[in-house]
Amino acid sequence: MPKLTPVSWKYLAKRLNKMGFEGPYSGGKHPFMIKGDLVLTIPNPHKAEIGVELLSRILKQARISRKEWLHN
Repeated sequence: MPKLTPVSWKYLAKRLNKMGFEGPYSGGKHPFMIKGDLVLTIPNPHKAEIGVELLSRILKQARISRKEWLHN
């Protein structure tokens, strides 16, 4: 199975939008995205890429499998 790779903040937001999440919305210390009753906090926008470890945690919280992320 292909491995996860670091992604930009913009790419993360676009992919989550394609997977049914709305946003990102600003609120509190971090932006968030919504899908049904799930509220997903995402990192603040910055120039550096989002690493594989953080991306894995975000996908787990979003209830998105690695396979689904890599093949959509």
